[in-house]
Amino acid sequence: MKNYPCIQSKLPGHNATQYLEKEKKFVSPSSTKSYPLVVKSAKGMAVTDVDDNVFLDFTAGVAVCNTGHNHDQIVASISSQASTLIHMSGADFYNPLQIQLAEKLSAICPGSFTKRVFFGNSGAESIEAAFKLARYHTKRSIVIAFYNAFHGRTMGALSLTASKLNQRKHFLPLIPEVIHIPYAYCYRCHYGLTPDKCNIACVTWIREELFKTKVPPEDVAAIFVEIIQGEGGYIVPPKEFHRALYQLTRDFNILYIADEVQSGMGRTGRMFASEHFDIIPDIITVAKGIASGLPISATVASEKIMNWLPGSHASTFGGNPISCQAALATIKLLEDGLIDNASKQGAYMINELKKLERAYPIIGDVRGLGLMLAAEIVKDKETKEYALEERDCIIQKAFSKGLLLLGCGRSAIRFCPPLILTKNDADIALSIFEECLRETIQIKL
Repeated sequence: MKNYPCIQSKLPGHNATQYLEKEKKFVSPSSTKSYPLVVKSAKGMAVTDVDDNVFLDFTAGVAVCNTGHNHDQIVASISSQASTLIHMSGADFYNPLQIQLAEKLSAICPGSFTKRVFFGNSGAESIEAAFKLARYHTKRSIVIAFYNAFHGRTMGALSLTASKLNQRKHFLPLIPEVIHIPYAYCYRCHYGLTPDKCNIACVTWIREELFKTKVPPEDVAAIFVEIIQGEGGYIVPPKEFHRALYQLTRDFNILYIADEVQSGMGRTGRMFASEHFDIIPDIITVAKGIASGLPISATVASEKIMNWLPGSHASTFGGNPISCQAALATIKLLEDGLIDNASKQGAYMINELKKLERAYPIIGDVRGLGLMLAAEIVKDKETKEYALEERDCIIQKAFSKGLLLLGCGRSAIRFCPPLILTKNDADIALSIFEECLRETIQIKL
């Protein structure tokens, strides 16, 4: 019998409160915290705080621990490697594990051609590498990205990001020649259209307006696109959007760069979300779920594109031996059943969430693929008015009952549990979520 969730003290508890007081004194306040969770340990689907409260985790460390927390095989691979070699910089020396992982990524990323891999430490670093590589390879300056996009917080990645004002406020000017355009957010179409009548207006506009009035297409190096927008709301576009966008890049010799930092590594029920859309990106960026919690990222491109000279780009810690070993073990677990489980459990979850959408007036939209799911909370189904307070209230209530959830977009809740999720885990989470919905509606009446 599972021992979670199990809340046995007030939240935050005595020990957590002491840590929170020190946090205020010593740690930068720049990061966001959804609730006062101070973690002591984690295993599988369960997270235990410093007061021994046990939570059911539907965040996976923000879509990172795809194999669950502290999976035995991951821990064994890390321990074994740590006793052999912890660090030799891949920027200056050859690392067998880095080479093995690059070969594996070349095999599993979409496209039958030979690929090359640059290793960094985070999603933002993978985006920075892709940004630099796009300009280096094409000798062009302009880059296109999308509203609601989140690509990271370093200056290049931030220049592509257009998710929340606080992420950009007081950091201007950013990298020049980055143009943002509307994404295929069909629930809130920028053009007021419906998918059956829009003729993919968000891509047609690039071709017929942007490229004919403001931006010479021959000066565009790349289009950066999250296959499924993550921080922006877990927004899943119609298949036709990515296909039309991909065709646009072929017509004008522009690089199609897929940000799969959150959607990759099995989360959507395929190794990469781009596989759902039958497209082969020119460059893919990967991080988060690649190594079950260890810091590593990869920028993957064809050997024809990744042809920059030695010294063009490098990283001291990128492709650390322990992280590479954890990534190889993670990929094996994904291939041996976790991707299929994400597809199976995700289908069950979205079906149950859609039942709640029909039953509760504050759920405006349910969307997602695999275990990358979201419920958008609204004040009214007809007006679709954002309901930030109600969304945050639901998340706080879930925390108090032992369920860890996170927000995304302006008023959506994301469900991104580890891919080891069972139906029983899903049912526990859904039951708590529904209870929180009912209580939140009562408060607002």
